[in-house]
Amino acid sequence: MLYLRNLIYHPTACPTAILKTINLELAPQQLGLIIGPSGSGKSTLLEILSGLAEPTSGAVFWREQELISEQLQQLAGLVFQFPERHFCGGTILEELRLGHPELGIERVRQALGEVGLDHLSLSAAPYALSGGQQRRLALAVQLIRQPNLLLLDEPTAGLDWSMRRQLISLLAKLKQDWTLLVVTHDAGDMLAIADSCWTLNHGELESVDPTTLEATIKEPLPAA
Repeated sequence: MLYLRNLIYHPTACPTAILKTINLELAPQQLGLIIGPSGSGKSTLLEILSGLAEPTSGAVFWREQELISEQLQQLAGLVFQFPERHFCGGTILEELRLGHPELGIERVRQALGEVGLDHLSLSAAPYALSGGQQRRLALAVQLIRQPNLLLLDEPTAGLDWSMRRQLISLLAKLKQDWTLLVVTHDAGDMLAIADSCWTLNHGELESVDPTTLEATIKEPLPAA
């Protein structure tokens, strides 16, 4: 279980806090969805949860244990927005083995299988893959580390509707074995697979019912 307790992030250079008294609970093997516009603090929250930034005050707990940044780096795997821009390996095999040169081919194939890419050649170049395949490879890069928590920043950004649907189906499958927290400005079809949902505006987090929110989005426009 992931718990955030009174989390505040207020850099000294900012007149107001970027994150204001954030409280959140997310159960294992569930997908949590945080919806908010650009500048609302979504990416900052993921940076704190992945151990890349430290909160000004408050705490992050996993299974009742409070974690510091170094422990969060082990707990969570972060997939950045447009993760393909962060690829460094010349081949799929090199990309998956970055930082883990000891990984055997069987483990590499297993990670690719979890994201539906086990049919690809390990010598293929990441930049030569389709946009949807690149997003899946970025997920495999994190899954191979076996994190407890998978964090995704705008995972469907820039994808066409077909690739977007495929990725959403993959996330629905992954939550059977992993705990996922997704942030986005456009929830769309992702609401259908969300177990918990929040809105984030001006650093303030508010819980909402994903079913209710989905129904609101799908309401037909009034007749002219």
